[in-house]
Amino acid sequence: MRIAIFPGSFDPFTRGHAAVVEEALTLFDKVIIAIGDNIEKRSLLSVEARLQLIGEVFRNDSRVECIAYSTLTGEIARKVGATAIIRGVRNTVDFEYERTMAQINRRIFPDITTVMLFTPPQLSDIASSTVRELHAFGQNVSDMMPEGISLDDYIKLGK
Repeated sequence: MRIAIFPGSFDPFTRGHAAVVEEALTLFDKVIIAIGDNIEKRSLLSVEARLQLIGEVFRNDSRVECIAYSTLTGEIARKVGATAIIRGVRNTVDFEYERTMAQINRRIFPDITTVMLFTPPQLSDIASSTVRELHAFGQNVSDMMPEGISLDDYIKLGK
């Protein structure tokens, strides 16, 4: 079975993230979405709320699993049997950052390959940070969230 891990903070998980997972599923038998718990980052959603949100998005797809982790991505990839790390790329800034991370990961974890997938052009302007900021100013962000998911419902789950 070909397993890939898709790591990120996913605060919140957006339509762009969902599109990357859908594309990854054309290449891998299973995609594990791994929420990195970065205690230094001020989060909008608790890890538990993010797990629940992502679980809701993929509730009908047994090929997708969601976990939380607080270790190196390569370590969690090995633990779950993943041979690839999926990274979504929206623009050249993302690409340069992800290329550097891929090289570092390859140095430390030579058995794990980084696969960069480009976000569809119509979703390339969506970033979690943008969603958080727009939401903070009272803007409707529903078109940036996966279909049927209300950010407000997950914020109510607590921080």
